[in-house]
Amino acid sequence: MKERILFQNEACMVINKLPGESSEFSETEDGNFFAPVHRLDMPVSGCLLLAKTQAAAAFLGEAFSRPAAGKEPGRIEKRYWAVVEKGARRLFDGELVHWLSFDSAKNKSFAHDKAGRGRKKAILRYRLVGEGEHYFFLEINLVTGRHHQIRAQLAAEGLHIKGDLKYGARRSEKGGGIKLHAYSLAFPNPLDPDEIIRVETLPPAMDSLWTAFAEAAGVVG
Repeated sequence: MKERILFQNEACMVINKLPGESSEFSETEDGNFFAPVHRLDMPVSGCLLLAKTQAAAAFLGEAFSRPAAGKEPGRIEKRYWAVVEKGARRLFDGELVHWLSFDSAKNKSFAHDKAGRGRKKAILRYRLVGEGEHYFFLEINLVTGRHHQIRAQLAAEGLHIKGDLKYGARRSEKGGGIKLHAYSLAFPNPLDPDEIIRVETLPPAMDSLWTAFAEAAGVVG
């Protein structure tokens, strides 16, 4: 775990979560407190923020509950990398707005074009940073934080994340997981609310696709 710690102080820490790793509440054997402030889906990798005290958990939980585009824009910023299967559609930069419903029996979210009972508004912005022969490389700015939001919204547009069988991908990943990675995270420091902490990290397993993505994004080489 030590080599996966991206940042830490007395109040919180950020780790590079592995695909298949849970982001549920945990407590170490020696009684130390670690509470995820937000969640990453099980098959997703990347920046996961953990509070180390009850006070930090309350402070950060309140900060994450405010919309990223609200009164204090930029205080919470979540950027993801997604490798998306190519289809007949040509892709450009854009914004997606849907209303998501959740089916607990299927553990799956569904994106709708209109508001409705039990539906929550979901907003994301995406930028095409590059492409390969079979895939688009998207950088995603997550404005709201909903259950399976990126996966459901992209799928509603006919865009399927590589390996994400639940949301329509053609085939699974050899090593499990999906090609969705929480690349960067910005949040206020619980010890100094005027300071914004920014953390970014490459995927924990850099295969040829992730390397091509990183090169296209200008963060490698």
